[in-house]
Amino acid sequence: MINFRVLIVDDDPDIRAGVGAALKDDPFFVSRACAGGRAALAAAVEWRPDLILLDEEMPGMNGTTVLKRLRADRRTAPIPVVFMAAARVRSRRAARLMACGAAGVIDKPCSDKPCIDKGCDPATLGATLRRFVAIEGVLSPARERFFRRLEADAGALSDCRRDLAQTRPEPVLMRINQIAHSLAGAGGIYGFAGISCDSAALSDAAASILAGRARPSEVERALDRLLERIEPR
Repeated sequence: MINFRVLIVDDDPDIRAGVGAALKDDPFFVSRACAGGRAALAAAVEWRPDLILLDEEMPGMNGTTVLKRLRADRRTAPIPVVFMAAARVRSRRAARLMACGAAGVIDKPCSDKPCIDKGCDPATLGATLRRFVAIEGVLSPARERFFRRLEADAGALSDCRRDLAQTRPEPVLMRINQIAHSLAGAGGIYGFAGISCDSAALSDAAASILAGRARPSEVERALDRLLERIEPR
């Protein structure tokens, strides 16, 4: 099953734990958590989430600064960011955050500790986040077709991975570039930004090797990363 990766970024450990627990029971989601902006930027590059849930107010680096830096890095620019804001201020801050490039703004879920703000119910968080996944909404009729396409592309890329060591590399690299470039677009359309980012990285690696600017090991690493993403063990 293809999981939808969510990176949770909040300096409050209770919020991180609560959001993680709410998503853990939903088989569609898999999550990681970060306590601050710098860690979130590193995790976005290393893990390539499909969505980032971001606290607006954090010490050291606030949420809008994190968003700007994500957008400035081509490796993370396509990843949608949904801000979590306190319920009492969300309505008046939503327009500003959306203008900064946020995909959406939701009420921050309440932690287990007593709170004055009544945030969104953790039990409905999965349904709330599905609004930001095209394949769970407007493109849901094409869900099975997209998953079959992922399976077929993974099979073709696995064959290419094997053929890299057995045949002339140029035709194989051209095939890898073609598949990865197409999959990068499809992943973004259907809401899997992480698959889109990993596919784009693979396409870039293949093109760089064909142009004599990179070593074969780079495309092998990028291939393995994407295949692990599509076919998790």
